Amino acid sequence: MREAEHFRIEGRVQGVGFRWWTVEAARGLGLAGWVRNRRDGSVEALAIGERAGLDAFAAACAKGPPSARVAEVVRTPAQDDGAQGFHERPTE
Repeated sequence: MREAEHFRIEGRVQGVGFRWWTVEAARGLGLAGWVRNRRDGSVEALAIGERAGLDAFAAACAKGPPSARVAEVVRTPAQDDGAQGFHERPTE
């Protein structure tokens, strides 16, 4: 059964390839959803998939790509928006 979670990643996460890295990580875990930069400097993602994949995604986001410095990852339950595949969205 697909579950959905909203992620807010804070720290030095923009300008370091975090969105591209997130897309690759999510696809590798078989997750659907999206990722985008926020104007406040954070990165936001919606991930949809199996519980184990969501947990692995959260752990990966806590580390991020080599140039990132993640301060916090906030996970909250979300609604499955029916997304197929994982992609980047424009900054909001």
